[in-house]
Amino acid sequence: MMSVIKKREIDKYLVNKKSFIDETEINKKLAANKKNDLIRLNEILKKSLAIETLSPDETAFLLNISNKDYWQKIFETASAVKKKVYNNRIVTFAPLYCSNLCVNNCMYCGFRNSNEAVVRKRLRLEEIRKEVLWLVGKLGHKRLISVYGEHPSTGIDYICESLRTIYSATVKTKKGYIGIRRVNVNAAPMSISDLKKLHKAGIGTYQVFQETYHPQMYSKVHPASTIKGNYLWRLYCMHRAMEAGIDDVGIGVLFGLYDWKFEVMGILYHAIELEKRFGIGPHTVSFPRLKPAFNTPFSKGTKYQVSDDDLKKLVAVIRLAVPYTGMILTAREPEDVRSKLWQVGITQMDAGTKIGIGDYSDEHDLRSSDKEQFLIGDTRSLDEVIGDLAGRGMITSFCTAGYRCGRTGKNIMQLLRTGQEGKFCKLNAILTFKEWLDDFACARTKSLGKKLIKKEIEEVKKIFPKSIYGKFLQYYAETANGKKDLYF
Repeated sequence: MMSVIKKREIDKYLVNKKSFIDETEINKKLAANKKNDLIRLNEILKKSLAIETLSPDETAFLLNISNKDYWQKIFETASAVKKKVYNNRIVTFAPLYCSNLCVNNCMYCGFRNSNEAVVRKRLRLEEIRKEVLWLVGKLGHKRLISVYGEHPSTGIDYICESLRTIYSATVKTKKGYIGIRRVNVNAAPMSISDLKKLHKAGIGTYQVFQETYHPQMYSKVHPASTIKGNYLWRLYCMHRAMEAGIDDVGIGVLFGLYDWKFEVMGILYHAIELEKRFGIGPHTVSFPRLKPAFNTPFSKGTKYQVSDDDLKKLVAVIRLAVPYTGMILTAREPEDVRSKLWQVGITQMDAGTKIGIGDYSDEHDLRSSDKEQFLIGDTRSLDEVIGDLAGRGMITSFCTAGYRCGRTGKNIMQLLRTGQEGKFCKLNAILTFKEWLDDFACARTKSLGKKLIKKEIEEVKKIFPKSIYGKFLQYYAETANGKKDLYF
């Protein structure tokens, strides 16, 4: 397997590179925008509703709101922006942890190299196939995010081999074969040459979190003796991805490492930098919250813990500041928190999640706490999550059509800003939801799903011309008869 990236390659790339995160500037803008002004608030919310990226000053203004009534307006507008861009759908996925080996020593992570209490494991390709067959055949997942530590044994060759294995693992049904249609990747920052290999392997979104945009805190929690200790190498990883041809990237931070208002500003500056440099902002933004991890006391001592109320605020502000982006909320959060946050901006959630290495196909269904990176908050099954969403009028989408129709990168940005992508997604969401209901739903979820689909079809009839509506009805009938993977 290829080794982790060499220091000389990092140094060569970073020549003349400067940070686009200016700590002094961020702090000045947070300090200068503290007046609660209703007129200005309405102007900013109007801009978000037009699906325009907010400026740092506008975002700082929102972050400093103290009036409860104003926050209610923010929450309502965030919900409206989400509906305009993404309609009433939630995309679901499953994380597939392929290894917990890592050379880094991040103070907050259960996988850190110095945590000798962890049982280390890297999945063999046949074990990855077994996990995928379980996720496809038992749950009906169509989209995964594969997760890797930073280690010589899980370099680019292993990652590409694992992607090929995932895509090739299919389950035979009465009506044909089903499998994973799109794999996103959460892995360490790579060189451009390795990212080109990743692109060729058929990656969906390349996801790397900065963890914290605050340079001093970054250095504190990431010892400089490891590759991850290099702040700029990580900060520029999405630039390299774009240069390598990967035009769907996902950014984020681990909220709880530093002040959440500063981190939201960092996310905005990162989005603005990508828009300015490549004409493409982040496809997704994630905001995992610091949680306890096995034999990892760091989370108990931080003074930057984010409350549930503040988490809701930051989700809403990110939705308004970067209105086109997809927003991912993971099963780190408990059910009650997740049920509130999708209303103010969330578009993607995992479900039926297990993060122990090889735990999905474990016949005893045991949670391997000695192998997990953090503790799961929402332990519901995929069926339970989908049923809950359907009961609330939210349709679960398994659509991966955009990747295969070229609606990525710059192509999708314009569609998102004009609200057109949401229309395509509504059609595809109904088709993929119907496909999943017929194959996997329990009786209660199927009943809730059928009622929701009936309502959704009525909306399709109203917003689409007869030609598209007629083709949609044809596809829907074929899906009901067992045909798979029809999309617009």
